[in-house]
Order: sequence, then C-alpha cells, then structure tokens
Amino acid sequence: MSVAEAARLWAEADPHEGDRAEILALVSAGDTAELERRFAGPLTFGTAGLRGPLRAGPAGMNAAVVTRAAAGLGAWLTASGSAGGGIVIGFDARRRSDEFAHVSAAVLTAAGFAVQVLPTALPTPVLSFAVRHLGCVAGVMVTASHNPPDDNGYKVYLGDGAQLVPPADREIEAAIAAVGPAREVPLADDWLTLGDDVEADYVAAVVAALEPARVPSRGDLVVAYTAMHGVGAETTRAVFAAAGLAEPVSVPEQDRPDPAFPTVAFPNPEEPGAVDLLTALAARVGADVAIAEDPDADRCSVVCGGRQLTGDEVGALLADWLLRRGVRGTYASSLVSGSLMHVVAQAHGVPSEETPTGFKWIMRAGSASAPLVYGYEEALGYSVAPSVVRDKDGISAALAVALLAAELKASGRTLLDRLDDLAREHGLFVTGQLSVRVEDLTLISDAMARLRSAPRLRCSAAAWRSPTWPWRARRWTRCACSGTASG
Repeated sequence: MSVAEAARLWAEADPHEGDRAEILALVSAGDTAELERRFAGPLTFGTAGLRGPLRAGPAGMNAAVVTRAAAGLGAWLTASGSAGGGIVIGFDARRRSDEFAHVSAAVLTAAGFAVQVLPTALPTPVLSFAVRHLGCVAGVMVTASHNPPDDNGYKVYLGDGAQLVPPADREIEAAIAAVGPAREVPLADDWLTLGDDVEADYVAAVVAALEPARVPSRGDLVVAYTAMHGVGAETTRAVFAAAGLAEPVSVPEQDRPDPAFPTVAFPNPEEPGAVDLLTALAARVGADVAIAEDPDADRCSVVCGGRQLTGDEVGALLADWLLRRGVRGTYASSLVSGSLMHVVAQAHGVPSEETPTGFKWIMRAGSASAPLVYGYEEALGYSVAPSVVRDKDGISAALAVALLAAELKASGRTLLDRLDDLAREHGLFVTGQLSVRVEDLTLISDAMARLRSAPRLRCSAAAWRSPTWPWRARRWTRCACSGTASG
C-alpha cells in the first residue's frame, strides 16, 4: 500500500473533521515527504504515555490517536481486573488539551468506567494527587509538560498515583494497536465534571506535609516567581497563602496560561534565556529567591543571587533540609543525577537508592521499613512529599525551597551559603548537563549503544571530590584512581 492510500484510509476513519481535512489536503497536494513523516509509525508509549507534535495522522497528537489511546487503555484496565473503576482526567492549557481530555472521557465512559474530569486546566501534580485521593484505578493527564508549543501529550497514572512502568506500557501499546478505526469507537457523554474541591484538598495536603509553622519568619521572605505561561500560578499562590508566605511577585508577561509561550523560545526552565525575565524581576524587587515552574508545574528551577542553580544543587539542598528536619526514610535519585545527596543521606544514617531514569522508577524506591520520603532528578524534578503526590511536583518543591530560604534568611544567609556549607562538610560535587535535540530518533538509540559499549567511569577518589580541586579551570581531567577520562 502506498503512503497516499494509507493516508486516505486513515482519513476515512478519522472522527475529527479538521484532522481529516488536513490529511486529505496533503494527499491532494502530493506531499509525499510530509505524509511519510506522519505515517512512519504510530506514537509509542514512552515515559508514562504518548507525546508528540499536534498534527493529523498516526505519528501525531490528534483526536483519532487520543480516541484509540483511550480505548486501548480502557481495554487494558478491563483485562487487568479494573473494569468499572474510577478514572480521573486532567488537562493543561496547551492547544487541544481540553478537547483531548473530553474525548478520553467519552471513550472511557462508554467502556464502563466511572470517569471524573477536573474542572479546568490545572497542574499535573493535582491530577497525580487526585488519582489516590479519589480512589481511582487510573488517571490521565493531557499535557506535553515543557515540550515545544506545537506538542501535546497523554500521561497515564495507575491507581497508586505513580506513572506506569514496563511491562504495562508495552501491554497498553499492544491494546491500542488492537483497537479498530477511531470513528467506530463507542462514545458516551455522562461523565462527571469535578468542582474546585480537589485542588483545595491538594493545597491543604501539601501545606500539612511541609509544616510551614516550623519556620516562624516565613512571612518576611520575598519570592520572585514565573509560571512560564503555564497553569501553575493560581495553585502556587494558594499554597503560599495557606502556608503563611507572602504572595510571590510574578513575572507579569508569563503569569497567564498561553499555549503560544510568546516570551520564551522553549518553555523549559533549563533552556538558555528561559528564566531571564524572572532573574531581572528578582533583581528589581530584591527577591531573596526566584522560582520558575515549567508549564504544567511538575518541575521547578531556582535562581539565587542572580545565579540559576542546577537540579543537582537544589536536589541536595532539599535533601539536606529534610534530613535536618528529622525526616527519615529512603532518599532516592536517578542514575543521571549527582552523588552529593547520597553522601548527605549516608552522613545522617539513612538509606538512599539510585534508580533508573524517570520518576516512574524513583517513586518505587524504598521499602516497608524505610519508605520513600524524598526523590529527585537533575532535570529539575523533586518529590518533597511523596505521601501527597507520587510524582515530581514543582509546587510543593517551590514551597520547600521558600521555607528553606526563609530559614536561612532569618540568620542572614542564603541558599548559596548553604551550598558552601555542604561543600565544606562533604566535598565539592560538580555536575553538568548536555542537551541534544534530534528529530531522527535513531540517533538517540545509536548514541546510547555507544555509551553502553564504552561507558564513562565514575571516580570515587577523595581528591576528585575535594573542595580545593580546580574544577573551574577545566571541564575534563584524568581520573587519579583509574586513568580514565572523566567529567
């Protein structure tokens, strides 16, 4: 079958008039190259679900793909013994997010599930919280997090509130492949739209978990903040108010949801220039700390003294803060994160674990005798209250950073001062990040194959971690203990 014939068949089965017309226009124009991109294969389940560009065809996020994804998820849940259970669905403010949420609700309701939809565009942590809070068997969040403006995604949570892990992802993918034409999937419209109480319950749970009353001087802290055109602002303000903190001073150009993300080239706090407006605002208002959340508010970045902290620096600071508060249990980070947190945990006599990449694995660390109490990943993801949200949560992390900064301010100190303390106590740990964006996904698999065949070795020599090591002078060196190039 030619790609044009495959495209015509897809269009015939597409339930969305606009998406169908988009494909037929490409066929009429004879744009074989674009059709081949869109029909190279279906989107695959990656980290907890689907993610891709908003475009018609099987290799994009659109109504037909979402319809079949919801049908496959429902079939898998039914086969797994969860037929008729509750499913909660949330969505962010990206283009078509609300549409995809309602399409999913219609499909899953017709499949016999008790579907509840959050009332408006809300942060991903609220949806993750709602899964357990409402006793659901699964949750769906329509979001592409910090991806480019033309993307959207479909994230799946299981009944424990955590993202799904293998083999569930492959099983759901197989169930989606077995679904017939999207136009033939049954739909029903009698789902329940929830009120504002779930968000209010989330706010109360976050504040209760972090005990802000332990920081008497918290009301004096000045925080600069940006939602980066996402959905975190109102919920974050509610958390800060409930915790007794002053309202954050927000970047006005980025405070309201805007799916075009007009003031940033890429809506990711890690990207160069993304926090420039925040840093400038912090300087103008004399902020003690500045916090940026990504568009769905499940990650946050921290700026102090005009410097953007790395994810590993914030990860270690928050772990140290919780440990000094007496929070005992398992501390975890992924293998792509730094080592300082583990050294700090060891010094406090608590267990720590290193997991595969992703919060779907971090949230499964710990044991019955030492449950997970903190997890982080260097890509600005933190779980400071896993009893509330079993995923990364930029809002509760923002509150934790603010409380730590308020504690330090009371004694005339800052987050940077505490980082210096940690370096003196445990050695200087320096990490960096290399980000490469590709369209040809085979480049990723090829690069990973090369790394696995010739892995870089970590150095455990004391000299490598010494605060006097001249890390500013060079990026690479020869490791004293193995002679292997390390960085």
